[in-house]
Amino acid sequence: MPEPRRLTAELLLDARAELGEGPVWDPEGACLWWVDIDRGRIHRTDPVTREDRDIDVGQPVGAVGLRAAGGLVAAVRDGFGDVDTRRGTFHLRTPVEIDVPDTQMNDGKPDPAGRFWAGTLARDHAAGRGTLYRLGADWAVEPMLGGLAISNGMDWTDDGRTMYFIDSPTGRVDRFSFDVQSGAIDDRRPAFAIPAGMGAPDGLTLDAEGYLWVALWDGWAVARFSPDGRLDTVVDVPAQQVTCQVFGGRDLALLFITTAREGLSQASLAGQPEAGGVFVCEPGVMGRPPNRFRG
Repeated sequence: MPEPRRLTAELLLDARAELGEGPVWDPEGACLWWVDIDRGRIHRTDPVTREDRDIDVGQPVGAVGLRAAGGLVAAVRDGFGDVDTRRGTFHLRTPVEIDVPDTQMNDGKPDPAGRFWAGTLARDHAAGRGTLYRLGADWAVEPMLGGLAISNGMDWTDDGRTMYFIDSPTGRVDRFSFDVQSGAIDDRRPAFAIPAGMGAPDGLTLDAEGYLWVALWDGWAVARFSPDGRLDTVVDVPAQQVTCQVFGGRDLALLFITTAREGLSQASLAGQPEAGGVFVCEPGVMGRPPNRFRG
């Protein structure tokens, strides 16, 4: 098999995030939204001026998505809510697991029909404690998949028939049959495993060619795989804990990458001073426009 292409990401913002995650490209605002989970901050970064500002939601925030009505939907420790990005305020709309103090929301994303999906994890990463939830446009929530350890990246194919999903400790990407109209998932099966030694799969996004980009926690990289699991491209990142990536910029030709400093020793940080930063590269392929939550 041919060797994968190798690219290198460059620092865009020295954010020093504790747990940077969930980047979302906003075409109208020409900006990048992303979260620092444990600090409870939603960041807005202008990739041209590199200006960054943040919104404090007052609790851990796992993921955000664009709303068709404007602003953002957010998955936070206590459930789902909306963010008024002009006023910088958050309003909890649908409580989830609010009586379970040792779990919190992690990664999430809107689906092609405008629902918002996000999953939980136990703070001690205990297996079987996480659940994947689906939030409807009416702000009603349904549990869709239980028994997870670290509910993480997800995305949908252009034809809307397949949903990809990552439960990080499994070391693989799974696929489901997806019904766009009803939002049902079934027939879970492995799509491909991450090669040994490359790190744990974290965030996930598809490009315009249907290939999957996977962030590699403890892997210092983002990797591009074909749908059948062939390793195509590796983007080296000067940070050990790579969390997620998204296409953005003009023509969706840039790849923005978030990283984390969480749990790293001072000795480790000395060797990777840009850990927790937001990075960018030109991958040579295009991304897809973001889905929007219709609630």
